[in-house]
Amino acid sequence: MNTNGDMRTTSGGTVRVPREQVERLRKRLRGQLLMPGDAGYEEARRVWNGLIDRRPALIARCADGRDVSSMVEFARDHEVLFSLRGGGHNVAGSAVPDQGLVIDLSPMKRVEVDPERRRVRVEAGVTLGELDRETQAHGLAVPVGLVSATGIAGLTLHGGLGWLTRRYGMSVDNLESVDLVTAEGTPIRAGSAENADLFWALKGGGGNFGAVTAFEFRAHPVGPKVWFAAPIYPLDRASEVLAFFRQFMSTAPESLGAVAVYWSAPAIPQVPREQRGAPAVMLLACYSGAFEQGEAAIEPLRHIGKPLADLSAPMDFLEVQRYLDEDYPNGGLYYWKSIYLEELSDEAIAALSSYAAVRPSMHSSIDLWALGGALSRPGNNGGPLAVREAPYLLGIEANWHDPAHSAANIAWARELHRDMQRFSTGATYLNFPGFVEEGGELLRSAYSRNYRRMQQIKGKYDPRNIFRGQLPIEPLESTR
Repeated sequence: MNTNGDMRTTSGGTVRVPREQVERLRKRLRGQLLMPGDAGYEEARRVWNGLIDRRPALIARCADGRDVSSMVEFARDHEVLFSLRGGGHNVAGSAVPDQGLVIDLSPMKRVEVDPERRRVRVEAGVTLGELDRETQAHGLAVPVGLVSATGIAGLTLHGGLGWLTRRYGMSVDNLESVDLVTAEGTPIRAGSAENADLFWALKGGGGNFGAVTAFEFRAHPVGPKVWFAAPIYPLDRASEVLAFFRQFMSTAPESLGAVAVYWSAPAIPQVPREQRGAPAVMLLACYSGAFEQGEAAIEPLRHIGKPLADLSAPMDFLEVQRYLDEDYPNGGLYYWKSIYLEELSDEAIAALSSYAAVRPSMHSSIDLWALGGALSRPGNNGGPLAVREAPYLLGIEANWHDPAHSAANIAWARELHRDMQRFSTGATYLNFPGFVEEGGELLRSAYSRNYRRMQQIKGKYDPRNIFRGQLPIEPLESTR
């Protein structure tokens, strides 16, 4: 909030909120209410992606659902633009608006595991690493993503892909229910037996329908030991390696989750000195089935000719979940796009290889997620995401550190994204949205024929459209 008490509104203007009203609000909260100049404000406004540098007027660090209700009511009554922050890991920076309000759920960290029922209740500020630690203590896992600092809330509400997706589906497929605060500031629960239409929309609809404060997930027996594949091949053998990967994953067991990554060979002793930092293809795969079968399950990926190096090994599942963490440091610079591919053709492989060779940053990667399995089985599509049939997701990750190189890295990612449309289904994964340049078209590509139903449910639960982040669904009059 500036010295005049001005805040951005949902209509694009400003509203003046008297300081005394803010102080009354501060006294109501069990958590903290931070303004520019307050101790802790600078840290609280920062998010994972160092490209995002925004200064919200207020940051409410909520202690519980009552705080969330109070802040939603405040935002509604003053028509203030606000965002919901869980882990702050969204690459587009959706967690923070300039001169708006951040409803920060990150202090809400409770995880409750019921090992007999294999159910886990998770508050919205929990990260993947925190969830994994609690579930693995009971030999269980919830299907989540690959970087442990990611927040569970944002990941889940737009899908959630990871090592267990082919076996158990996306994170959102494993939801049993959610607790949330509505546009009226009312706490409710949504699941298959109550507010079922809202629950359907939430399973892919992001933060458009309310502020989710807690999730109940199904958990599954996993680990503690799994087999992890990580052979590294030179870029000049990409056509051979990826053709094999394509054939192999078409019949691979669902217990094998795999991503083929165009990247740079790491500067480690296992890699020949002359190859360190050179463009390469890594086949990363986790076998989460019976441990004694895992070495044989990953063996073919390790011997497509002779790799530059092979980092494959049996690991604790927790170690696998942290394997990529150091490659995504907090405060790095990131721009990610995505599209689903109809097939991984020879022509597509050749195009990807050419882009991999000219990456402006050695930290950037091109990721081919092998899908199928539980993700595409009939009956496992109880939500609006219309991406179940695609065999591959292409993730385009521009990752760099020097702000002077931002334009070149973003341009590389955008050009690759444009070029690969010729191999695409037209759909996108909303957790990798770039800067949401496509606007509403991005949503229509993700939801397809379900988009109008999403708009109707939005009209029922948030007709004034106060929940509008960077991926806003415009409400329609519902059939209520």
